[in-house]
Amino acid sequence: MGDTKRKRGRKPKNPTPSQPLQSPPSSPSDDVFSLSNIEIIPSTSSAVEITTTASRPRGRPKKLPKHPDNPDPLPPPPILSPCRHVSNGTAIGVGGGSGGGELAVDPIGARVVPAMDAVVKVFCVHTEPNFSLPWQRKRQYSSSSSGFVISGRRVLTNAHSVEHYTQVKVKKRGSDTKYLATVLSIGTECDIAMLTVNDDEFWEGVSPVEFGELPALQDAVTVVGYPIGGDTISVTSGVVSRIEILSYVHGSTELLGLQIDAAINSGNSGGPAFNDKGNCVGIAFQSLKHEDAENIGYVIPTPVIQHFIQDYEKNEAYTGFPILGIEWQKMENPDLRKAMGMKPEQKGVRIRRVDPTAPESGVLKSSDIVLSFDGVDIANDGTVPFRHGERIGFSYLVSQKYAGDSSAIKVLRNSEILNFNIKLTSHRRLIPAHNKGRPPSYYIIAGFVFTTVSVPYLRSEYGKDYEYEAPVKLLDKLLHSMLQSPDEQLVVVSQVLVSDINIGYEDIVNTQVLALNGKPVKNLRRLAEMVESCDDEFLKFDLEYEQIVVLRTKTAKAATPDILATHCIPSAMSVDLKA
Repeated sequence: MGDTKRKRGRKPKNPTPSQPLQSPPSSPSDDVFSLSNIEIIPSTSSAVEITTTASRPRGRPKKLPKHPDNPDPLPPPPILSPCRHVSNGTAIGVGGGSGGGELAVDPIGARVVPAMDAVVKVFCVHTEPNFSLPWQRKRQYSSSSSGFVISGRRVLTNAHSVEHYTQVKVKKRGSDTKYLATVLSIGTECDIAMLTVNDDEFWEGVSPVEFGELPALQDAVTVVGYPIGGDTISVTSGVVSRIEILSYVHGSTELLGLQIDAAINSGNSGGPAFNDKGNCVGIAFQSLKHEDAENIGYVIPTPVIQHFIQDYEKNEAYTGFPILGIEWQKMENPDLRKAMGMKPEQKGVRIRRVDPTAPESGVLKSSDIVLSFDGVDIANDGTVPFRHGERIGFSYLVSQKYAGDSSAIKVLRNSEILNFNIKLTSHRRLIPAHNKGRPPSYYIIAGFVFTTVSVPYLRSEYGKDYEYEAPVKLLDKLLHSMLQSPDEQLVVVSQVLVSDINIGYEDIVNTQVLALNGKPVKNLRRLAEMVESCDDEFLKFDLEYEQIVVLRTKTAKAATPDILATHCIPSAMSVDLKA
């Protein structure tokens, strides 16, 4: 077939380039909001006719119908502008609709939340100790997190954000300057740290955040911070989905916590959570990463924050959260209650063990039934009334106290009700959950490296799954052992630096030291003192699993300097043991 003939008629004109209707197509790399991809059309008082190739038909154009003398003008096209998400979940742009009186208006007309200007970005350089080689430190690394300004020229953030810090800096929102910060206090148990900045310029134009009351279930919360993936402030919103006693991962403690469904990512740590009034109701600090869970984040609530702040103001240092030094058992079984002499109307929990180093060990005994704490009755499952329709573990009542406070405890012993006044103190464990920022202690003799066991040490030796990989003996002591004296430590032979003097002992790793020359080893300092002052011919170490190590005293002491020089170890003992 031949070529198709063109239809008769006037050829349409090309559209004027200055009158596009749509924005030019974006390149494949344009994956973010950009004003270059949007044409802002100025508003006019009369209609503007815009034609394109796609809208004009082929052939002779039709005449437009006549309009009346006073036509209704077309509404002006919208002016596109970036919008912010405020705490009530609505996006407000330039000239945006109604808003509360608590929101300010910046020069371009966008409404902002004033409390957001108090949120800062925290930069920290960490240098962690090497617990496996306690005379060294690991390679330094940097991290970024969030924080916020409170009254008294102070900044709050998470404790894990500044753990083992070498240098801390903070930067305000919209600023390009980083200010050096000073760490005032670190609360490891509650995962809160307090900073300050000496430069007066940092505090100009910054209003401190005000704290609100503990929110209720389904209350809206907005988490503000600087998560990874950007340098500008980020806002995520959600609701309070649960209020209960939570396990704080960093401090290995159980305190009150809020569960929310707002996204909390790395970098959000230390950022505030605001309610719909703009008051801070918590600090973001951890999230649940599980294959069966989504959008579950946790917030440190205001009661825990206020406890930390008041503790610092009262003692000029962080003293911690006290606990009741007991292990208890539920009394939900009716036969058990009857056997313990409880009446039908009586409720409480049974004491299994009492911490020998706690003050309550002088008055409380095993098999006592704790009926109430500070006048609040304890249920058979260990809970107490919290708010309307809610119950919470009675450890919450203990955590509201401060170290050194006294509390009234009512117990049932042999069917007799007794009342005691107990002085509360902070808790210590045989294997501590953290070293509170201090470097590990160590002592070396004849290539034997002695150190103390802690959770960071186990994590360094066996990885994050230390609860499954560590020796059963150490795990049993971690979970169930109690201190028998305030200065007791679990001392182990960490490793043996191979030398001619310790032939045959190379395979001893992470084994507890029980005694030296028949004398029990209570702590590492005592072990070092006994070795240094030993005048016997031999050093005989009794280890776990019925192992013994025997070294000639003079030969062992003489060989130690050469072993230290070979492995570039600066000293045979840590600084704290020299003091």
